[in-house]
Amino acid sequence: MRNRNPAARRGRWPFARDSIGLWPIALGWLVLVAATGPAADWPRFLGPTGDGKSPERGIRTTWPETGPPVVWHRPIGTSYGIGSVAAGRYFHFDRHGDQARLSCLDARTGDLLWKFEYPTDYEDLVGYNNGPRCSPVIDEGMVYIYGAEGMLHCVRADDGQLVWKVDTAKRFGVVQNYFGVGSTPVVEGDLLIVMVGGSPPESQGAGRFDLGRVTSNGTAVVAFDKRTGAVKYAVGQELASYATPQLASIDGRRWCFVFARGGLLGLDPVQGTIDFHYPWRSRLRDSVNASTPIVVGNEVFISEAYGPGSTLLRVRPGGYEVVWRDPPGRDKAMMLHWNTPIYHEGYLYGSSGRHASEAELRCIEWKTGKVMWSQPGLLRASLLYVDGHLVCLSENGVLRLIRASEKAYVPVAEAVIREQPGGPELIRPPAWAAPILANGLLYIRGDDRVVCLELIPQGKNGAE
Repeated sequence: MRNRNPAARRGRWPFARDSIGLWPIALGWLVLVAATGPAADWPRFLGPTGDGKSPERGIRTTWPETGPPVVWHRPIGTSYGIGSVAAGRYFHFDRHGDQARLSCLDARTGDLLWKFEYPTDYEDLVGYNNGPRCSPVIDEGMVYIYGAEGMLHCVRADDGQLVWKVDTAKRFGVVQNYFGVGSTPVVEGDLLIVMVGGSPPESQGAGRFDLGRVTSNGTAVVAFDKRTGAVKYAVGQELASYATPQLASIDGRRWCFVFARGGLLGLDPVQGTIDFHYPWRSRLRDSVNASTPIVVGNEVFISEAYGPGSTLLRVRPGGYEVVWRDPPGRDKAMMLHWNTPIYHEGYLYGSSGRHASEAELRCIEWKTGKVMWSQPGLLRASLLYVDGHLVCLSENGVLRLIRASEKAYVPVAEAVIREQPGGPELIRPPAWAAPILANGLLYIRGDDRVVCLELIPQGKNGAE
């Protein structure tokens, strides 16, 4: 199959070296844009706009029983996260033995271009796998990875050479949480913003069953110079969660919303000043916050699956007001475990429920939390929005295409992914990472394999 990206075919990154390092050259970037046309890269967790939505169009809505055509697939190491795509390359972060590995692959063939490794001894406290949870972040010719043990690395995207690294656990006194580090960093201008959640000396040595006595040392959020790794600020009396920070512009001002272990922090991402803290966490000892905040206009939605459920806030400099919140008891609008919901035309779509047996795919009204419809039987699932549809990957590996409609659950296509009828299933459970889409290609992963599918036929790509 012909590669749409000439830069990827030549094996080059569309940046060039100057006197201060590897920085973008305007002409090279324009060439890249021209080469990819109206298609889009997926350079970070939740995509180019940080909300799980793709601007591409022209998807296949009729699938054979084996799903969209398989372009390539390959085994992967131990991990939970999905990769990221930029400039014709797919970047995947996993673990092989005692080495954490960032692999750079040709996005259209799956061929290995280079790899970067570092030693890790991370062991999960509650028996989940010991690999990375975060997605690579690609920005201006650099790739940032954040390991389960707290190692933060910056490497060059063209060849994987190390630029800088920080052991956040050692430097900031991070006490290992239940599932290690699982919050992917975000880039704001010259800053790399990271949920760290360090603790003072008296909290060190706490085990799983006494994490309740662990306190913060004011490093809930740490901003690093993205080029050097120097610390620019550290703020917030909170511990870390597994939700990725969300950046947004509201009334001409930049915001960063961090759904930390104990609640939501609203802050200025450039200055590092905190506007508010909104408590939102279950009283259960082992509860976690893991779903990334969704921002629409001047309103922010957060949700969890262990107790309080969902709430919508209207924010302003210095504070917030509650638009609605789930009531006490079992009647909740939505209870998101790890998946981040999709906002579309006044409604939210997400997988509600802590356990597979109780999970429902739901649509709720943004302004009120009213449940428009619920569809049980899909297990826990993760979503991607593209071209008026939701691509839904259930944790058992079943891939579905669903119309994004608030009126009813409208299934369009469904498949168990195989290369050919009767062949082996390519996605083995647990499939807990949301699908990603870049330049017409859909990437999904299960327990031990990543699969690339052609969701948009070549030449049919368009952007919204």
